[in-house]
Amino acid sequence: MKRLTNFIEKNSSGKKVLGLFILTNVVYIFMLTVTIPKTMEFSNGMKLLDMMPIGYDLNYVSELFSLLGENGRLTYLTNQIPVDMIYPLLFGLSYCLLLGYFLKKLNKFNSPYSFLCLLPIIAGIADYLENFGIITMLKNYPELKEATVYATNIFSVIKSISTSIFFIALIVILIALGIKVLNKKIK
Repeated sequence: MKRLTNFIEKNSSGKKVLGLFILTNVVYIFMLTVTIPKTMEFSNGMKLLDMMPIGYDLNYVSELFSLLGENGRLTYLTNQIPVDMIYPLLFGLSYCLLLGYFLKKLNKFNSPYSFLCLLPIIAGIADYLENFGIITMLKNYPELKEATVYATNIFSVIKSISTSIFFIALIVILIALGIKVLNKKIK
């Protein structure tokens, strides 16, 4: 944890954090507006596995991959997944530094609150493991193994839970920072 806190201390300047935040969200918007819709054109309205926060099972994956057809599965593998191999690194890095930046502003960085900076990193790692599972399933289709679906699903749920907890923590920290700023103005 000491290495991580040192890294955050060195790299959480306003300009770096803002630049990474913008880059991360440009990639995310690109996925939401280009690669995900392009892949979902083949899915008949079924959500992609990346977009299933409460998970999925073997039946869902089988039905989705069947509906996607060969072209849809290829689009998933060659359009959505490559962009989603960039995004987890950006998400983990930028949101870790963003949280560290705001914790420093609150003078709470050198406290147990700094462990909150691990949440986006956990989400990013889980996203990579989810992607590797999706790649494996896409390449092996129609031979889907229940163990692969189960493991990939677990990583999808871990990604969703850690991302949700991160955003709740971020909102609480931003509220605390807002209160701190307002209290300074009142005094």
